[in-house]
Amino acid sequence: MQEQAPAQDDFNFFSDAPVSAEAVVVLPPEAPLWISVGGPVALVLFGVLLLYITKWLIPFEKHTVDINLRNFPPAAKRGMALAVVLFGVAFAFGASQIAYQMQFFDNSAQYIASMSTAKLIVMTHAHLFGFTTAFFIVGIPFSMQFNHIRLYQWVFPIGLVACLVDVMSWWGIKFVHHSFEWVSMLCALLFSGSYLWMLIGLLRTLLFPEVIWASDKDKGERLQKIKAKKTASKEFKKFFS
Repeated sequence: MQEQAPAQDDFNFFSDAPVSAEAVVVLPPEAPLWISVGGPVALVLFGVLLLYITKWLIPFEKHTVDINLRNFPPAAKRGMALAVVLFGVAFAFGASQIAYQMQFFDNSAQYIASMSTAKLIVMTHAHLFGFTTAFFIVGIPFSMQFNHIRLYQWVFPIGLVACLVDVMSWWGIKFVHHSFEWVSMLCALLFSGSYLWMLIGLLRTLLFPEVIWASDKDKGERLQKIKAKKTASKEFKKFFS
């Protein structure tokens, strides 16, 4: 058999000699703006539209169900507080996966693009179940506890819609354009912030019942009780002084 000649390392970049077709690296054409910009914008608008449809179908109604978690039995409050904390820990471990993967990839878009379709399907399945369950466990009691505040009724749905749009952006990164990474980053900030807000609100209500915030539905009643106790204490001291 005829031996193959070894590759030459003395390629001159400044030479006028023609370059063989085998030595040319063909780069894919740059995606048009309607894909690289329009795609991510359309996905964000889809999330906004989903929130608007939810608002239209389920309008805000004040005091539809009046539930105060402070009046729940101790076992229910303890179990709910532990469940909320454990879901928070699970979220933290999920977020740590990003930091771990960034040791091997330059950015999250590169990590998602390198996934096989089968792995992306598994990740989508697992995250949609996990996001829905975590937000359901935390969002329902939070929304019932603060049902008198219109703004707080947006925290739960905004976080859940952000989770859905985030997962959809992974498919955009994989099959459309890497610019969907910005949608994923925005959604991660939204659902993390909303989850943390609900987490703090619930733990403060369940574990620190003596702390009174302006958002508490029974703020006036509790302040009156504290004032009555202070007045009774002063009268008691005066009587024995």
